[in-house]
This record gives sequence, C-alpha cells and structure tokens, in this order.
Amino acid sequence: MIEVYFYILAWYSLGAGLLLVAMGLFGRAPSGFSLAIAASVQAGLVVQLVVSIVLVIGGQSAVIDTWEFFGYLVVALLVPLGGAIWALVERDRWSTVIMGASLLVIAVMLVRMDQIWTGVNPFVV
Repeated sequence: MIEVYFYILAWYSLGAGLLLVAMGLFGRAPSGFSLAIAASVQAGLVVQLVVSIVLVIGGQSAVIDTWEFFGYLVVALLVPLGGAIWALVERDRWSTVIMGASLLVIAVMLVRMDQIWTGVNPFVV
C-alpha cells in the first residue's frame, strides 16, 4: 500500500462522506453530483486494488496478513456500491445520508487496511 495514496484516499473519503451526509441532512435527494462523488471514491478503491496486486506480485506483503488486507479491500469495494444502489432505489434525502455514511465507513476501513499493511497505526506519532 502506497502511504501517500492511502492518505489522499482516506481524507478524500472522509471529506466526501461528510459532504454527502450534510447534503442529505439539508434535504438534498440523491443526484448525479452525489453519485459522482461516491463513484470517485469507488474508482480510488479500484486503483488501490490494482496497485496492491502489483505490489504483492512484486514481492511486497502486508506486515500483519495479506489475505486480511485484500478481504478488507474487497469489502470496501462493495460498500459504496451498496450505498449508491440504495440511493438509486429509494430517492429521498436519507439515501444521500446513507451514501455519505458509506464513504465514512470507507475512510475507517482504509485506516484499518493501512494498519494491516504497515503494522503501525497511521495516526500515532
């Protein structure tokens, strides 16, 4: 896992999630804009998957457990997809909140994936 990319994706997921939660709480139903935000996080996770596979093929591995890391990554790929499907099926403001919450879950999962990959808590100095 590339450390700089982890921080970019984690902070982006956190900001995007907070933005969508706020949009939902202010009464905005899901729109193309909110779906594009969720899709951008999804695209970032796909890039993370490809980079991680390349790193593992190149000989690197997670300090704690590589299989657990990829398990988290595969589940993380499903979370924004589930939030987006929910938003498309039920088009009210709470769907936007749920989509935002799914991106907040991604931010937390990214922190855990970094802990698994490096063996260190990224927020402890």
